[in-house]
Amino acid sequence: QVQLVESGGGLVRAGDPLRLSCAVTGRTITRSVVGWFRQAPGKVREFVCGISASGARTRCADSVMGRFAISGDIAKNMIYLRMNNLKPEDTAVYFCAVDTGNTEVIVAASTLYNFWGQGTQVTVSS
Repeated sequence: QVQLVESGGGLVRAGDPLRLSCAVTGRTITRSVVGWFRQAPGKVREFVCGISASGARTRCADSVMGRFAISGDIAKNMIYLRMNNLKPEDTAVYFCAVDTGNTEVIVAASTLYNFWGQGTQVTVSS
């Protein structure tokens, strides 16, 4: 059984950085695409960034391009989301998810990700 546990969320001020972590168990990250999503109150869950199984490819949403970066640690089987220059509109619950159907193609559709963590809250004050 694949399990994901996010950590690293919290309350920060606009402009501050934050790093989220996603611990993956039950499946090595070198076998699947892993993505970060977020969901703000009253809004649909949206794709943030994803990383391919090889780690050679990453993809981020336009709204976070240049501020967020995704990376992985094969030895620890963990995925990270480095967030810089945070804005109040980044406030959301952040989830990591595994797409076991893809290895190198990073898709933004949340419906294609079949294992999810419980999420970690990120709140950015102005």
